[in-house]
Amino acid sequence: MRNKILLVLAVFGIVAGLLSAYLYGVERKPKPPVFSPAPNPYAQGIYANGIVESYQTHGENINIYPEVAGTVVIILVSEGQRVQRGTPLLALDDSVQRASVEQQKSQAEAALALLQELKAQPRRESLEVVKAQVNLAAANLKTAQDQLDKQRRSYELDPKSVSKDTLDTAENAVKVAKANLEVAQKQYELNKAGAWSYDIRNQEKQYNAATKAYAAASNLLAKYTLNAPIDGVVLSVNAAVGSYVSPQGAYDTYTQGMIPVIAMGSTGEFLGVRCYIDEILLQRLPSDGHMKAEMFIRGTDIRLPLEYVRIQPYVSPKVELSDQRAERVDVRVLPVIFRFAPPKDMQVYPGQLVDVYIAEPQK
Repeated sequence: MRNKILLVLAVFGIVAGLLSAYLYGVERKPKPPVFSPAPNPYAQGIYANGIVESYQTHGENINIYPEVAGTVVIILVSEGQRVQRGTPLLALDDSVQRASVEQQKSQAEAALALLQELKAQPRRESLEVVKAQVNLAAANLKTAQDQLDKQRRSYELDPKSVSKDTLDTAENAVKVAKANLEVAQKQYELNKAGAWSYDIRNQEKQYNAATKAYAAASNLLAKYTLNAPIDGVVLSVNAAVGSYVSPQGAYDTYTQGMIPVIAMGSTGEFLGVRCYIDEILLQRLPSDGHMKAEMFIRGTDIRLPLEYVRIQPYVSPKVELSDQRAERVDVRVLPVIFRFAPPKDMQVYPGQLVDVYIAEPQK
């Protein structure tokens, strides 16, 4: 019985081995590729990675950063929306700055009121009071002078009728009255002349300083609202209501880096393509006026001709496509900018990666 079981197992093993050998030996047809790789359309062409961006005469997409830090309280636009220059895009909490503006405004108004008060001098009521003091001093002088004259006439008629001490006291009273009248007259002249020119000039400078402080605070308050710098389209909004942003941008939880709060693009008929040419291929690059290139949309068989725009004449490390700023990169590339008019029946978006071939010059 045991030998029969071993024989059955051996036969089963042989059949399983033969079946496995047959199955693994059958040739299988390879699966077709998801899309055909971009072929080189030129006899000799330089390949480059490219990225689609909004077409600008200078620079890349418009990255908007706030000039002040704060918490986002309202977002006034949506992604993909077309806006005109000056349109409010996003607002930050400005409660503290708004209170500071009101304080600066009140200080400027107070400085202006004091300046107007100085320029309006002399005040009629004050001048009447000082004039009355002059009249009082003059009356006191006349009273003292009359008293002295009586004392002198009495002394001249009978020297024994008035003592020398009484006569001296009357003369001193006249002198005091004259001095009081001179003081009152000078006080009257001083009030009549109005505010001192140096006081007015000093107050004018204080008012100008307060006005400029108010203007500076108002300008800073306006920075708490981000406005569209040009007519364009909102490509991305990278902040949410309640999030904190700063002049360095908004924190991106995915890349763990700072990114623009809002990215905008132009609304023209063209889109731009920024290609990165490896530095070892620069000698094979044709001159500016004879540069021909074609772009291939990844994942499709679509190819579009490109129009040369300019070269950004600065070779930099190739980190633009990976965004790894801390990584040591030995490959350096030269940016070359093209443009194209996207077909109406095809969607192409800024930030999309494309394959680009640039024709080498004929030898």
